[in-house]
Amino acid sequence: AARVGRTIMDGLGAALGGAKGVTEVRGMGMMIGLELDEPCGELVKAGLDAGLVINVTADKVVRIMPPLVMSEAERAEVVRRLVPLAKAFLDKRAAA
Repeated sequence: AARVGRTIMDGLGAALGGAKGVTEVRGMGMMIGLELDEPCGELVKAGLDAGLVINVTADKVVRIMPPLVMSEAERAEVVRRLVPLAKAFLDKRAAA
């Protein structure tokens, strides 16, 4: 669980770490959080539209809890789908 989760956290951190509006990428095992600096509940529907089941906790934390039995390709796919959603949300907010 630690190895699989670390792969996803590393991918998210590489793509979003240090981005304006991203507070932290964190996790433990397969419970992974992407904390933003403002409420982001609208990302739940955007995630479903992109084929991801995510939820938002504490108004600002995108939480994913993927299955342990993921291949490397599936882990990369999670990152590939979640990063553009987060970037689009942050870009929309910056433009407002």
